[in-house]
Amino acid sequence: MRTLIVSLVMVLLCAFTSDWETDFALARTKAQKEKKYILLNFSGSDWCGPCIRMKHELFEEAAFKAFADTSLILVNADFPRQKKNRLPKAQQDQNDQLAEAYNPAGSFPYTVLLDENGKTIKAWDGFPKESVGVFINEINQAINGKR
Repeated sequence: MRTLIVSLVMVLLCAFTSDWETDFALARTKAQKEKKYILLNFSGSDWCGPCIRMKHELFEEAAFKAFADTSLILVNADFPRQKKNRLPKAQQDQNDQLAEAYNPAGSFPYTVLLDENGKTIKAWDGFPKESVGVFINEINQAINGKR
């Protein structure tokens, strides 16, 4: 019985995949194919306190994962500082290009909602002070305003 319960819990956890892409071109292709929007998050995963909080308190919440799975393609442009977390050169170059295009001020965390063609719809500078539900509603309002 215990094994069955553990298996069911694992299935439920896997139901909300919310995988973050690191390849922006692939994310755009998926967004176009699946008719979804792109949520691009600029983070400093090993040095930016608000980025780390945002990941744990917002992006890892079940409500956000469920929403993202149905509406968004998630993209992470990470800028780690520690040598052990250094990105491959191609990935770093892509993230630099994304920052030039969408985050020229170099803010962290910085989150941008894009349409399937990469056009900015809305941006959030810093850690959103609202709850997960309010953040989801803001994304929905931005999407509905575009339609």
